[in-house]
Amino acid sequence: MRLSPDEQRVLDSIADRGRDIVGRAVDWCAVNSGSRNLEGLERQRALLIEAFAALPSAPVDIPLSASSDIGADGALRQQAHPSAIAVIVRPEAPVQVVLTGHYDTVYPADTAFQTVATRPDGALHGPGVADMKGGISVMLAALEALEAHPAAANLGYRVLLSPDEEIGSLASAPVLAEFAALGHVGMTYEPALSDGTLAGARKGSGNFHAVIHGRAAHAGRDFALGRNAITAAARIVGALDALNGQREGVTVNVAKIDGGSPLNMVPDVAVVRFNVRFPDADAGEWAQAAITEAIKAGQGDDLHIHLHGGFTRPAKPMNAAQSQLFEAVREAGALLGQEIAWKPSGGVCEGNNLFASGLPNVDTLGVRGGDIHSENEFAWPDSFVERAQLSALILMKLAQGEIDGPAIRAAMSLRTE
Repeated sequence: MRLSPDEQRVLDSIADRGRDIVGRAVDWCAVNSGSRNLEGLERQRALLIEAFAALPSAPVDIPLSASSDIGADGALRQQAHPSAIAVIVRPEAPVQVVLTGHYDTVYPADTAFQTVATRPDGALHGPGVADMKGGISVMLAALEALEAHPAAANLGYRVLLSPDEEIGSLASAPVLAEFAALGHVGMTYEPALSDGTLAGARKGSGNFHAVIHGRAAHAGRDFALGRNAITAAARIVGALDALNGQREGVTVNVAKIDGGSPLNMVPDVAVVRFNVRFPDADAGEWAQAAITEAIKAGQGDDLHIHLHGGFTRPAKPMNAAQSQLFEAVREAGALLGQEIAWKPSGGVCEGNNLFASGLPNVDTLGVRGGDIHSENEFAWPDSFVERAQLSALILMKLAQGEIDGPAIRAAMSLRTE
């Protein structure tokens, strides 16, 4: 690969807009868009609709169905979601790219972490600045710049921005699968590591909620009549935690227990919430069977246990298609003076969904940053231009056939689990 004068002009245009690319992400971070903050999500959605209107086709809303949620009382409820945002440009073009991102964050509406500040070392510190409002700004900058390249007509793309990635993409998963079926290559804008390293193979993931119903009773007068849901939950937690270390690469994280009662009352409801990670399909099958067995530890006279949830993101191993795509990204990065490396990750994202639907993808094309999912989240401001240029160059090389998108997609038939 070489850089052509046309490509260099596109890359220079991105550098000229660096302040704006950073600035709009900072502005977006001032809107709290936690996954369950519907008002904030709607405000963020409106801002993104306005920003993505700069592309050749107007953004459209894709309504999402409600997803199931288990309350602290064990009751099953329906969680509403705002619409996803889609932008579809040149669907008739010979090369098709799917670009995805999410506009929800992990930070609830009442968090004290609401704005972006600059640290003494120059890093931007704020909610979603890396994960992934910075990434969405990078994506948009690359697409805006692509339109000035003479070969842009050869490349079509579908953008999907979802409001529920941080809670498992339960509502947007069908749309991700639909878009994945129509592309040759996927590009997703989770943050890279602080040094620019990309995620390669990813584990699969599942979220589970075990609801235990017992029987309430007076702790003194009628203790023997009670059936303690908390002690049953404790037995389940012990059995789940004991699964760690039994199968290589499988981890079970018990994250939260809801329940309890006044000290003079036998508690009748508890909810055990846990996450499971697994490296491949076989390990996932083992984990599912082991979870089913572990839940039995809570059984007892007149205790009722219901398991909700499941595996929502399959594992994403490296295969022939992924290797081809990553090598192409590495070559593109080298033209920009960026040393691109990758390593396995236990994290999951929309890249898992795309891969499961047959779409090879790179899913850490966002800004360089770190400490995501914490109030120490940060991003390096110089990485906004750097990563937008990388994405723009990948898109230009796909449009010109120097990166063979259709051939990479075809290599998915060689996928190994």
